[in-house]
Amino acid sequence: MTQIVSFPGLGFSFSISPDAFTVGALTIKWYGVIFACAFLAGTLYVLKNTKKFGLDSDRVIDVLLGAILSGVIGARIYYVVFSWDLYKDNPMDIFKIWNGGIGIYGGVIAAILCGYFLCRWRKVRFLPMLDLCSAGLILAQAIGRWGNFVNVEAFGSATTVPWRMTSEYAGGIGSTMVERYLATLSPEQIEAMGGMEKIGVHPTFFYESVWCLLGFFLLMWMTKRRKFDGQLILTYAMWYGAERFVVEGLRTDSLMIGNLRVSQVLGILSAVAALIAMVIVLHKKKASNDPEYLKLYVDTEEAQLIREGRFYEKKQPEPLEDPSLTSDEPEETGTKQPSEEDAAPAQQEKLGDSEKE
Repeated sequence: MTQIVSFPGLGFSFSISPDAFTVGALTIKWYGVIFACAFLAGTLYVLKNTKKFGLDSDRVIDVLLGAILSGVIGARIYYVVFSWDLYKDNPMDIFKIWNGGIGIYGGVIAAILCGYFLCRWRKVRFLPMLDLCSAGLILAQAIGRWGNFVNVEAFGSATTVPWRMTSEYAGGIGSTMVERYLATLSPEQIEAMGGMEKIGVHPTFFYESVWCLLGFFLLMWMTKRRKFDGQLILTYAMWYGAERFVVEGLRTDSLMIGNLRVSQVLGILSAVAALIAMVIVLHKKKASNDPEYLKLYVDTEEAQLIREGRFYEKKQPEPLEDPSLTSDEPEETGTKQPSEEDAAPAQQEKLGDSEKE
């Protein structure tokens, strides 16, 4: 159903429908279209920058396609596991991913695990591959969050900030998710915030989209300035983990374990762990005073051969040498030397001639 999304503090509103277009009886959702565009943008970025990490684009795309597929499956499983009450009575709804419902951390974990084994299979260096994909991933996240916007979901708690957001169905039929959430506010809360006409919700999808876009530019800037393989994926973990810890605290639809927000816990743990790892590795590299210690793969001879397209070439078998050219036996000449057996009769014949004389 079409919704009217408003930003009353900014003075504008517009209508939006979750349906993009129809093909026969099939309705294509904007959510799916936007996520497809997000994956495409991230993939194109990765393929365009393979040489900067010393990787072969043909092998990278094999790993990437498998990682994307496993990431989508992992993201859906993550969401279903922590939202089982929504699916236990209608298990077939688990497969209706076009209706929304994925967990990005589940997708990242599954993609990394699958990518590791695919890298071993296709002989692609794992850490440079992670660094390469980190910027593509965060770019895809920046775009993909707008899928939540067209569904008017993944919004935040009540607020009176100038950029607050509200929504209602066109025609006034029923109540939107935003309206249902605001209806749970107590009269005391409404009064303290200055009345319902001044209350909206945080557009948390927008917060995350902007944060991820800034992270994309940060990773692009760091690509030529990185000190060791794995530095970009650690930066991603810190940047996105910090964002998720902050923004998830504003969400009204968080996946929970008891009283803890799952993504908020994972966000802060991943950010702290990545920060500690970054400090330790940089300290060890600086203390080593060895230019070869943790040398970037792109600067190695192997990576140079890959850039030139020679590393994966099949080696031709060396031709076998002609045995006759390596034999220790003397070469035949025009005059054949007689053997002892041939020489004996000739010598006897010569002696017989001597006796006749």
